[in-house]
Amino acid sequence: MNVLIFNGATDTRPEATSNRLAAYLSEALTEKGLPTEIFSLAEKQIPFFSMSEAAKKPESVAAMCESFCKADLQIWMTPLYHGSMTGAMKNCLDWLELTSKHQRPYLTGKVVALLSWADGTQAMQGINAMDAVAKALRAWVLPYSLPILKNNLYDPQTSGFTAFYKTKLDMMVSLLSAAQSHVAAGSAI
Repeated sequence: MNVLIFNGATDTRPEATSNRLAAYLSEALTEKGLPTEIFSLAEKQIPFFSMSEAAKKPESVAAMCESFCKADLQIWMTPLYHGSMTGAMKNCLDWLELTSKHQRPYLTGKVVALLSWADGTQAMQGINAMDAVAKALRAWVLPYSLPILKNNLYDPQTSGFTAFYKTKLDMMVSLLSAAQSHVAAGSAI
């Protein structure tokens, strides 16, 4: 069972919070026997969504839709931008409209875990925005989301993640791993 890690940030620096979180989650999931694909939005060149352009189905969009449709388990992550997910992330998710005619439209039956980070204490707003979109796309949202206060994410001595947040990230991985048996059985969570 493939896990898609959807990195909704637009920062390509390897040391960026988004890329460090994606790498940590990918490693933890792989250790549990779950192969991962990191979909880094900053590298994918997804055009602005337009119904008139949808008929042309740009190659980058077709590949994106395939990645989302083949992954039964997903982790969506975004920095908080002005009270929500990044605009680029929302734009990308809007392209899933192209899957509306599939036998299992949109993200029907998929399990999505959500995490967001912010410099202040408002990261939950990013999670709420992603939650609304995931449900509109018919996905099941893992009942454990992770709002991250970025100032507390890193250990000042090691520059790695703090034990507090490692525990929370590992909990998300464990719960998502447990969800795989429900998805494989075709049952609701």
